[in-house]
Amino acid sequence: MSNSFWKLSSINAFRKIRPAARRRLAFTCSALLIFCAVAALAIAEGSNEVIPRSQEFSDPDGRFANYNQGGPTDISKNPFFQDLGTNGRRCVTCHQASDAWSVVPAHIQARFEATHGTDPIFRPNDGSGCPTQDVSTEAARREAYSLLLNKGLIRIEQQVPPHAEFTVLNNDNPYGCASTTAISAYRRPLPTTNLLFLSTVMWDGRETFKNSDGTFMPVAEDLAHQAVDATTGHAQGAAPSPEQVQQIVNFETQIFTAQTHDDAAGDLNARGGQGGPRQLSSRQFFIGINDPLGLNPTGAQFSPQIFDIYSNWAGISDRDDDEHAAARRAIARGQNLFNTLKIPITGVAGLNDVLHTDTINGFCGTCHDSPNVGDHSVPAPLNIELVDGSLRTPDLPIVTVMCNSTGVITQVTDIGRAMVTGKCSDIGKFKGPILRGLAGRAPYFHNGSAATLMDALNFYDTRFNLHLSQQDRNDLVAFLKTL
Repeated sequence: MSNSFWKLSSINAFRKIRPAARRRLAFTCSALLIFCAVAALAIAEGSNEVIPRSQEFSDPDGRFANYNQGGPTDISKNPFFQDLGTNGRRCVTCHQASDAWSVVPAHIQARFEATHGTDPIFRPNDGSGCPTQDVSTEAARREAYSLLLNKGLIRIEQQVPPHAEFTVLNNDNPYGCASTTAISAYRRPLPTTNLLFLSTVMWDGRETFKNSDGTFMPVAEDLAHQAVDATTGHAQGAAPSPEQVQQIVNFETQIFTAQTHDDAAGDLNARGGQGGPRQLSSRQFFIGINDPLGLNPTGAQFSPQIFDIYSNWAGISDRDDDEHAAARRAIARGQNLFNTLKIPITGVAGLNDVLHTDTINGFCGTCHDSPNVGDHSVPAPLNIELVDGSLRTPDLPIVTVMCNSTGVITQVTDIGRAMVTGKCSDIGKFKGPILRGLAGRAPYFHNGSAATLMDALNFYDTRFNLHLSQQDRNDLVAFLKTL
């Protein structure tokens, strides 16, 4: 699909609308835009439509931009946008430029309405709760694809590893996929942008590989493997050629996404701000950069000062600035909180057990250590109890797992990394995602359980007993929205 279709025809005119009205206008128009894009799809695919070097899109809190460092890209010649499978799926089906290179429920719903549930994203192999669900009518499709429509979740089916240290005793799946050997999990499609900052590919790291000497392969190798698996799995096609895979990887690794405009704070590059994807694209990254556990290959010590992009806004006064002053100070306070808030980290498998420490005096950056990016700089899957059975909602399964050596029984909504390694210690573990471009792709967490960034923050506040004030919450969310 030509994602350039989504660009507003007149950004300058749009900027003149008052922020609240602009937000309402953007979302009122979103369904219409998607309806028109579906109609334009056949034309776009057969033409020389391009992904330009820079695109800007509206989101609930302002605007974000995609910077195509290798662009412009002719979509008629790049397999990321081509039909390589048998079910109409393409990479772009679940990785839309207008959704910060993922997909969001509002736009998925609009695609359903425009096509009565026949858009290629709606396929029973992984778009429905279970492939056996009825999709013969529009009403049936609406039910079968409910997780995709409401939370933007795709079904991932994995076999229990043959030498797993655990046994699945029961799989209570509301959609009928109740096997205890082939387990269905439901996860958000990760964005195909900012990939040069990745240390781990996929939520459970199943596309992250090591060399024979135990070192990790370059991320480009992981992404190449992932492109093949996505084509043969999600698109139900034959493996793409090495040349096609290389084109996909080349395109993906030259895309950067970040927020550029905030409805309250205005231009995120104003008065010394450093928002936007061009600034992001020049940030330094290597595996282990700023790692908190001594894995930085340079030997440099960890610093919890992860972000500095809005440091210049901390001292803005009302008389020095315009109507954006208060919002910019709030963002600077939120950035400072992210960098300095002390977090008593307890009960996190992958941290506390590894360090043999009941309580780690950490920071946000302990788990989001990459400077000005915010993900793990090394593969470090963690269990923050997001999938604990006590948090199960009726739209997710509950899987009962027993560790064979101890007899300990655990209930989770997603077995996580353990379905890759077979290890009991990896049950419920997932990677932390890159934090840039957040405002454009709600909901959050791998299972879409946080509808908003405030919901995500409230989870952490409760989980780690932070006792944040309402202003602290507001400031932190204001900051996260500008990433």
